[in-house]
Amino acid sequence: MENNKVRVESDLLGSRELPNSVLYGVQTLRAMDNFNISPFKLNNYPLFIHGLAWTKMGAARANGKLGVITHECADAIEKACQELLEGKHHEHFPIDMIQGGAGTSTNMNANEVIANRALEILGHERGHYKHCSPNDHVNASQSTNDAYPTAIHLGLYATHLRVIEHMKSFVAALRVKGKEFAHVIKMGRTQLQDAVPMTLGQTFNGFASIIEEEIPNLRHAAEQLLTINMGATAIGTGICAVPGYAEECTQAIKDITGWDIKLAEDLVGATSDTSHLIGYSQALKRIAVKVSKISNDLRLLSSGPRCGLGEIELPARQPGSSIMPGKVNPVIPEVASQIAYKIIGNDVCVTMAGESAQMELNAMEPVMAQCCFESSDYLMVGLDTLRDLCIVGIKANEERCRRHVSESLGIVTALNPYIGYKNSTKIAKEAIATSRPITEIVIEKGILTQAELDMILAPENMIKPVHLDIKQLDDLGYED
Repeated sequence: MENNKVRVESDLLGSRELPNSVLYGVQTLRAMDNFNISPFKLNNYPLFIHGLAWTKMGAARANGKLGVITHECADAIEKACQELLEGKHHEHFPIDMIQGGAGTSTNMNANEVIANRALEILGHERGHYKHCSPNDHVNASQSTNDAYPTAIHLGLYATHLRVIEHMKSFVAALRVKGKEFAHVIKMGRTQLQDAVPMTLGQTFNGFASIIEEEIPNLRHAAEQLLTINMGATAIGTGICAVPGYAEECTQAIKDITGWDIKLAEDLVGATSDTSHLIGYSQALKRIAVKVSKISNDLRLLSSGPRCGLGEIELPARQPGSSIMPGKVNPVIPEVASQIAYKIIGNDVCVTMAGESAQMELNAMEPVMAQCCFESSDYLMVGLDTLRDLCIVGIKANEERCRRHVSESLGIVTALNPYIGYKNSTKIAKEAIATSRPITEIVIEKGILTQAELDMILAPENMIKPVHLDIKQLDDLGYED
């Protein structure tokens, strides 16, 4: 049977047998032996495989046009790449994302898979590389040092386009809650202490705004990924590439993807520089920090339910304790924060790896790629989980929110424009000393009429700038 057949391939280190059922070759096999490091394999990241396919397709198109390879060979390579873009053959990318060699294993995995599939398209058997070679044809005019970072950039940009859609959906869910809770008055808090009144709707709209404003920031970081260094070959000098190849290849990739692909101005500098990956990772980290802040607030606002704030009720997802009956924990915000910590940790890894560039190359780029793809995936899953299993089902405890406002000393701040900060402070001190409500003291002492107090403390007048026609008092006659 075909699946039981083997073929022999050779490289610098010698010959190896491979099952004839696999499209990859000897160098992929060696990578599988050498780098059994993590559970993160190339085929876990299909858009990275797309990035490799776009890169190799663009190179083949440019090489065919410039006469570096035959048009027949270029067409076969393009067809093989198109199959990868259709989701085929991804199982033949089994190697670890984290690897030594600055990505050579990944580049050769793609070269071998594409070469063997192109051979079949041309009517030849797998491994008959004289007709289409992983190195001489699929990798023509390239080095790992330009093809690999280009593939990372393209795959990560494709991933980014999905991240943006998940962010928009998350923001929309928060906006729905902002509208639903627009009438619910609650206490705002600073440093976990009572501050001034606001609406629960303002809280959720605030959540939405801080995520929404990250969309243009992430887009800006992603646009830097559209600058590539194809044609740099080994160190940026373009050795082994023909004149005009860099420009032709860049244009071909631009035509294939439809994106605004640009060739780096200085290929030597670009070949060792990974700052675009660092910038994108940092943009993901900014979002993660904000998602965790939102998760922290949801846990605090829902704390209790009887002995905490208890101003909102989160959907009950599972029993909260193996020993305490009736306990339900905020497990979804908890996991959202843990996802954020992973993204933040990945950014530290990306930063340190980016700092480790030496001379004309950064050999640590594989772990940077893995972290950026992983962080993107984590962010999308985290946003969806927090949205679907928590935010959409949140309920407001309106009575609890109102009671907290009425019992808080924070409403005295609303009196500042009418009786002054010093006098408001004196009232607050008396309220604390006597455990009496602010409103009761103000009315008892005749400082303001009930009508004036009602106007000042009307919810709609405490949650935005207003000017009320109430005479300002200079001194209440308190003893200092």
